[in-house]
Amino acid sequence: MLYRKMNIHQNLERIKLALPENVTLVAISKTKPVEAIQEAYNSGQRIFGENKVQEMCDKQLLLPTDIQWHIVGHLQSNKVKYIAPFVSLIHSVDSLKLLHEINKQAAKNNRIIDCLLQIYIAQEETKFGLNFKEAEQLLSSSAFQELKNIRIVGLMGMASNTDNTEQIRKEFRSLKNFFDKIKTQDTTLNTKYSILNTKYTILSMGMSSDYNIAIEEGSTMVRIGSSVFGERDYAH
Repeated sequence: MLYRKMNIHQNLERIKLALPENVTLVAISKTKPVEAIQEAYNSGQRIFGENKVQEMCDKQLLLPTDIQWHIVGHLQSNKVKYIAPFVSLIHSVDSLKLLHEINKQAAKNNRIIDCLLQIYIAQEETKFGLNFKEAEQLLSSSAFQELKNIRIVGLMGMASNTDNTEQIRKEFRSLKNFFDKIKTQDTTLNTKYSILNTKYTILSMGMSSDYNIAIEEGSTMVRIGSSVFGERDYAH
């Protein structure tokens, strides 16, 4: 197991050295055992992302309490109650209905839960997310502004799974432009979007295959799994 530990440690060191100071690393630990996450934790990593609610809940019980858990996969409303007590950031908010449930469960736990709106920028039907117009309508709606136990802190997007780097760059750039637009509207037009439950500081875009492009296009948070833990699952 020592060789694998060295790999995780070295991978994290290499990635963090290459990241600008303003970019946060989320280590995507989906399908990885707690031993692998503990190794990354021992190397100084504190933010981990999971796709599935049950898997994240199981791991949260077994790992250090100062870990910040992010849910990055598609989130169903009926699963929110399980993560509401501890989740640090929800990347994948794609509807007002989901926000209402997050707000409800956050209130039950006396919390304000930070969220990102997931924006659909890829040319793939398998991706989730709001388009730019839908996101603007949500943010400017009175129903959204009544939610007091959630805080929209930024946007998340996934580029198309393609070898065409110019397409990936174009998709990331479109999201950055939209991020800048709503951030400006939020700070200058208080009647446009609520300033009580928004604070746009995070632009989550970029994974193992494209995070360098994402950073060049303005990402402040990258979600990296295989480049940290390796392509294959660890043996339990």
